[in-house]
Amino acid sequence: MMNKLNVKTLLGGILLTGNTFLVTSIAAQETSITYDRYDPVSTLVVTGHEVKRARYPFIDVHNHQGSMNATHLRELVADMDQLNMRVMVNLSGGSGNSLKQSVISIREHYPGRFLVFANIDFSGVGDPGWGEKAAAQLEADVKNGASGLKIFKNLGFSVTDRSGKRVPVDDPRLDPIWEKCAALKIPVLIHTADPKSFWDPLDEHNERLMELQTHPGRQRGDNNPEPWADLIDEQHRMFARHPRTTFIAAHFGWYPNDLAKLDQLLTRLPNVVVEFGAVIAELGRQPLTASQFFSKYQNRILFGKDSWVPAEYATYFRVLETKDEYFPYHKRYHAFWRMYGMGLSDEILKKIYYRNALRLFPSLDPAAFEQVSVSGR
Repeated sequence: MMNKLNVKTLLGGILLTGNTFLVTSIAAQETSITYDRYDPVSTLVVTGHEVKRARYPFIDVHNHQGSMNATHLRELVADMDQLNMRVMVNLSGGSGNSLKQSVISIREHYPGRFLVFANIDFSGVGDPGWGEKAAAQLEADVKNGASGLKIFKNLGFSVTDRSGKRVPVDDPRLDPIWEKCAALKIPVLIHTADPKSFWDPLDEHNERLMELQTHPGRQRGDNNPEPWADLIDEQHRMFARHPRTTFIAAHFGWYPNDLAKLDQLLTRLPNVVVEFGAVIAELGRQPLTASQFFSKYQNRILFGKDSWVPAEYATYFRVLETKDEYFPYHKRYHAFWRMYGMGLSDEILKKIYYRNALRLFPSLDPAAFEQVSVSGR
């Protein structure tokens, strides 16, 4: 029999829909389906490919690991080998003795498989000579084996100086750090702000609504701590003021959904490259535009993933390597839409997977990548 399925579910107090659907039901009772549970199985019949291993060995420039001891390294390498990940860059290297010990552990157990980035302790900004002292510590960290510098989003969000004022990303008191990176010829991978939608009204028009409802701490606003555009502008001014420093803009600089804007940025700032950690879903829903962008900037895009969940790499490989249609992302709250593969050429894939990163990390042996056969995926 036919009965009405009245979907009037409230998500966080927001009425998503008041439409009435007709459904076939065995039981003559009203059933409620919440929006976050509605996950219909597509009837589309198309060819698909399960890609659990990258076509070429790759360098993941955006990863976070809390430990680099022998046991953990062994577990990581086992998973990396399954994915065809030749090198993992641990951005959470810290500084001082902890970083030094991580590098020693890597060299003793798995040389050539990991790189470590140093981090800055921003406490004390505003003290006389703070910038020079921070730069000196960074130089010591590089001598101890750090391959780059990672700047977390707390710069711009929560870092304050001695007077309690927010430290902007382009604060001139930080200039000695960026100039030291140029002198040491190490890249700076920097995460500033978050997706623009986190600043938008929490209503039915916000396509990040489900994510913000399930992760309310991610919601921002013009006073929490600053407007999104202001934070991004701070970052870009800093990029422009230090043209000798190579900056890796994390998460496609939060312009993966506006590649024309990112195109303008990369054209204007030749010292900036990008990585696509946590934004592959944005690229997968615009395969034609994204493919054109990857072709134009094939020498300035790096492979990055961010969170270490080995099973999720398959989504990245599928978007990059195949021409599959209408397949899901691995986190529905993160991206409820379907994606499409770009089907990048082998030449572009090699650049994205390892060649572009090899230029930034001269300590790595190119032969470890170029001599590996494509067979055995």
